[in-house]
Amino acid sequence: MTIIRLICSELYGRKTTFLLSALAVTAAVALCTSFVLTEAANQRETKRLMRDLGFNLRVVPAATDMNHFYLTGFSDQTMPEDSLDRLAAVKNLSYNHLVSVLHGKIEVGDREFLLLGLSEERAPPGRAKPPMVKAVESSQIHIGSEVAKQMQWKKGDKVDVNGHPLQIARCMPEMGSTDDVRIVGSLSDVQKILGLNNQINEIKAIDCLCLTPADNPQDILKAEITRTLPDTRVVMLSNIAEARARQRQTSDRHAKFVVVAVIFVAAAWVGVMALINTRQRASEIGLFRALGYGSLSVAGLVLGRAVLIGLLAAIIGTALGTWCAMTYGPSIFQVTARAIQPQPTLFWYAILATPLFAAAASLIPAALAVTQDPAQVLRRQ
Repeated sequence: MTIIRLICSELYGRKTTFLLSALAVTAAVALCTSFVLTEAANQRETKRLMRDLGFNLRVVPAATDMNHFYLTGFSDQTMPEDSLDRLAAVKNLSYNHLVSVLHGKIEVGDREFLLLGLSEERAPPGRAKPPMVKAVESSQIHIGSEVAKQMQWKKGDKVDVNGHPLQIARCMPEMGSTDDVRIVGSLSDVQKILGLNNQINEIKAIDCLCLTPADNPQDILKAEITRTLPDTRVVMLSNIAEARARQRQTSDRHAKFVVVAVIFVAAAWVGVMALINTRQRASEIGLFRALGYGSLSVAGLVLGRAVLIGLLAAIIGTALGTWCAMTYGPSIFQVTARAIQPQPTLFWYAILATPLFAAAASLIPAALAVTQDPAQVLRRQ
C-alpha cells in the first residue's frame, strides 16, 4: 500500500481530527486573505483621513518676522511665484500637495477681512495625487460665515473687492476660526487686488515621512527644501505631523500583529491536532515500523497528512477570504472601497505556502513518531 493511499485511508478513518485541523488552517488562510485584500483599502483610508487634517508644512521667506507670522497667521514678506515651480520640479521629495498662497488684509466698506489667494495643487514628478482642496476659479470667491453675515452677501452675488468685480461661488459654513472672516480667491485675482503680481508669501505642503520617534522630520525636510529654495524657512505644525506619523505607525504595527497572531494560533492548533493524531496511531505506526517501513515512510505519513490538509485549506480558505473581503470590505472602508480587488496571485501564494506551513507545524509530532521504539509500543498495546 502506497503512502498516499495510507494517508487517504487514515483521513477517512479519523474524520474528527482531520476536520478540526483543516478548519484551523482554512480559518487562518481565510483571515489572512481577507486581511491582505482589505489592507490596501485600510492604508489608503488611513492616509486619506490623516491627509484631511490639513497642511502641516509651511515654507515662508527667510526674512519673515516670526512675531508677525504667529500673531497674524501669515508672513509679512513675499517671494517669487515660480518658487513653487522650482520646488515641484525636484524628484524624490518627502512632501506632496504643494500649494502657493498669498495672504493679506483688506477693507471692504468699513470692515477688515483676511484675503487668501490659492493656486492649483502641484506634485513632484511621478507622484500626482487627488487634490486636497479645490482651487477657486478666476473671478470667483468663497467667503466665510462672518463675511457673509456682516456684509449681507449670499451665493451668486456679484460684489466689488477693492475695485475688482467678483462673484460669490460659495458661502462657507461656520468654522469657529479665522476662516469665518476670510475671503478666498484664485491666486491671480488676489495678486491683482493686493498689487503683488507674481508674488506669494507662503508654500503649503504635506510631509510624506513616517519616522521613528528618534528621527527629526523637520531637519530632513528643511535640508531638502533649502537645497532648492535657500532663502526660505520651514515651519512645521508638529502636532499634526506627529499625529499623522503615529497613526501610520500604529496601523502598520497592528497589521503585523494580526498576521503573526493568526499564524501562531493556527500553527499551535495544527501541531496539537497532529500530536493527538500521532498518539492515536501509535500502535499503527509501531506496526509499520515492525513490518519494515523506514523513518522516511513514517515521517511521510504525518507530514503528508499535513500537506494534504494545507492544500485543501488553501483552496477553500482563499475562496472564503476573498468572498468575505469583497462582501463586507466596502461597508467598512467606504471611502477607499475600490482598492479592494481580488488578487489571483494570492491564490498561488497560498497553494505554495499553506502546505509548507502545515508541514512545519507538524514537524514535532513527526519527529516523535519517527523516534518511538516499535517494540515498546507494540508491547504496551
